[in-house]
Amino acid sequence: MRKEPKRSEVKQEDKWDLESMYNSVDDWEKDYQKVIELEQEVKKYKGHLLDSGKTLYEYLIYTDKMDQILENLIIYASMKSDEDTTNTQYLALKGKVENLEVRIAEEFSFVTPELLKTDYSTIEKFYEEFPQLRDYEFDLKDVFRFKEHTLSEPEEKLLSSLSNDLDYSNKTASIIRNSDLKFGNIKDENGEEVELTNSNYSIYIESKDREVRKMAFQEMYRTLASFKNTLATTYAGEVDANVHLSKLRGFKSARERALFSNNIDISVYDNLIDTVNKHLDVIYKYYDLKKDVLHLDELHLYDIYTDLVKENTKQYDFEEAKQLVIDALGVLGEDYISNLKKAFTENWIDKYPNIGKRGGAYSWGTYTSKPFVLLNYQGRLDDVSTIAHELGHSMHSYYSKNNNPYHSYNYRIFVAEVASTVNEMLLYKYMLGKTDNKQEKLVILNNLMELFKGTIYRQAMFAEFERDIYAKVENGEVITYDLLCDYYYELNKKYFGDGVVVDEEIKYEWERIPHFYMNFYVYQYATGLSAAATIVTNILAGKKDAIDNYLKFLTLGGSMYPIDELKVAGVDMNKSEVVENAIKMFDEIIDEFKEVYNS
Repeated sequence: MRKEPKRSEVKQEDKWDLESMYNSVDDWEKDYQKVIELEQEVKKYKGHLLDSGKTLYEYLIYTDKMDQILENLIIYASMKSDEDTTNTQYLALKGKVENLEVRIAEEFSFVTPELLKTDYSTIEKFYEEFPQLRDYEFDLKDVFRFKEHTLSEPEEKLLSSLSNDLDYSNKTASIIRNSDLKFGNIKDENGEEVELTNSNYSIYIESKDREVRKMAFQEMYRTLASFKNTLATTYAGEVDANVHLSKLRGFKSARERALFSNNIDISVYDNLIDTVNKHLDVIYKYYDLKKDVLHLDELHLYDIYTDLVKENTKQYDFEEAKQLVIDALGVLGEDYISNLKKAFTENWIDKYPNIGKRGGAYSWGTYTSKPFVLLNYQGRLDDVSTIAHELGHSMHSYYSKNNNPYHSYNYRIFVAEVASTVNEMLLYKYMLGKTDNKQEKLVILNNLMELFKGTIYRQAMFAEFERDIYAKVENGEVITYDLLCDYYYELNKKYFGDGVVVDEEIKYEWERIPHFYMNFYVYQYATGLSAAATIVTNILAGKKDAIDNYLKFLTLGGSMYPIDELKVAGVDMNKSEVVENAIKMFDEIIDEFKEVYNS
């Protein structure tokens, strides 16, 4: 078993180059002081933003300068902390700059109310007086979209100061799930007694040993059942806060408010759920396949996460994985691959696990930094896929920041998972075409089926639960654990169908889903995969301009609303056919698995 090294023992070539951001903590502290100095300058703009187009332009340039430095401070401290979570120095820096960020948000809370004292026609006159202000035209138009939903300056300042307090339901639920809950012990595949935790549950629920996954399932939900009153109260607090904030701001619903920031019509949300509901037969087909391949008389909910095939024992060293990713993405063209290779030659990537390193993987960076990637690479097929996925994010960021000014380089969360999923799917499709090994093909197809099952159907079910619970509250119903448990159980019965035994314990699963505290966030996973599926289909079918349109999409950053950006890539999320195409791809993958499995 490979022993994890200390951070100090990791080779330089295997680490990301955070020194390109700050050489030392002293350099970080200098920028911290710069932000504090810049913060004071805001006073001269208060009450004067609408004096002239030149004044407004100078204010926007000033905030861009300060925000860039603040972004560097926050992300550097966070990533340094993630390198080694046992190093409290960077955890302290992270807390220090987060407190500064909250204070700045309060001090700048006057800006939007002050701008919205006038009509957009005033800004249009400013463009004529001072044409440089047009650089911010999209951003300013977006601010004025919120006019009817913006409160007075004192009210905005009050709400800004309460932002942390309004998050306590989420924080409390997180502490209960991750710290306070004790799930007891179960026996693992070797018959040894082990403690079940929220973090290792995924290991045991995927076990090849049915008794292990059954015990894990029952222990998890038996414990959650004992906290149903407490967690129903925290979730009620979350829902009530969002409902009241939405009313305060003049929205018809909390969902409308949540989608408004990205200019997404609620019909996109409803279309996803309606389309998935029309095609539940495909997920039922998948569960029938699972039941047959696992040779089970009954398929229970504790069976659905175990893989259909034996784990792929093939190991991919990092160099092999790198070449696979480069070759698979070669279809996107020379420019894309030339820039992608920088990730490997310019130390974007922190490759391997070390003692204290944060688990999982992500892509993160700033406007002036490299688009860094954190990995915990261990040589499995999933790890190869993770490289492709995270580099999809990084390349999206790379093209965005190299084609936009700072204020419009950040793409919105609605499109955030598109590029990463495109890369992941292109990798799997490439590998399927290159291997004659039956086992490897089955593993890849299994992974693809899991991707669609977990991202389209599961997230659509979560989105339906969240939509309907909020609607009940907005219609005067009171959240109780009975309401949450009973409705969640009924949804599970619908999404799993008659071919799966929907064990009663699943009614408590809503308690362990952190995304329910993220205010209508989860649907974007499903829309993102749906968009990616259309893009990949068009690229691999050789559709005219598909690659050029996709690469253009990557350059847009936050310069357009996400629905319009996806149209550039050839995807119209207002149409049900996008989700239908993704479900069709899922259906075809199920058929391909059957064909290979029976060959």
